[in-house]
Amino acid sequence: MTRRAPVRLLLAAAVAVSLTGCGGDEEEPAASGTPACESRDATTEAPDELSTDLAEAPEVPTTEAAPPCDLEIADVVVGTGAEAVPGSDVAVKYLGAFYSTGEEFDSSWSRGADETLPVTVGAGRVIEGFDQGIEGMQVGGRRMVTIPSDLGYGPNGQGPIPGDATLVFVIDLVQVG
Repeated sequence: MTRRAPVRLLLAAAVAVSLTGCGGDEEEPAASGTPACESRDATTEAPDELSTDLAEAPEVPTTEAAPPCDLEIADVVVGTGAEAVPGSDVAVKYLGAFYSTGEEFDSSWSRGADETLPVTVGAGRVIEGFDQGIEGMQVGGRRMVTIPSDLGYGPNGQGPIPGDATLVFVIDLVQVG
């Protein structure tokens, strides 16, 4: 055994320990330097600055917090009408924005105040996180849904949405049935 062998073994052991010794509730940042995600409760409080007025287009606030690792739902206004359940046909108004900047990338509101999107809950015709975010809402409700990349557009992105993007949708449930 050469004199360098023990040094190399110690170095290899130190690297292995540092790679396996990371724990806690947060994931490591991606190689690109994007912020790590945080494990949080699936339901949370809506930000105070998010409008409860269903007659006006919402604005997604900016944040410096790490994005959630899993789907996160915050009811802004709890509806009192019919409930969106798997298989039901619903009409929603929505605004989609990027998580950290709040910058809008798509919105039914931009096409007119009465414009809605028809969705069959659970049919897989919209991104998975959007579909899951509608389920359980009641007509007259507004919900903020934060969608991690794996429930959105994934590593490849689509259109104006880059790969691995965490998205926020503010969804108003207008009609069920």
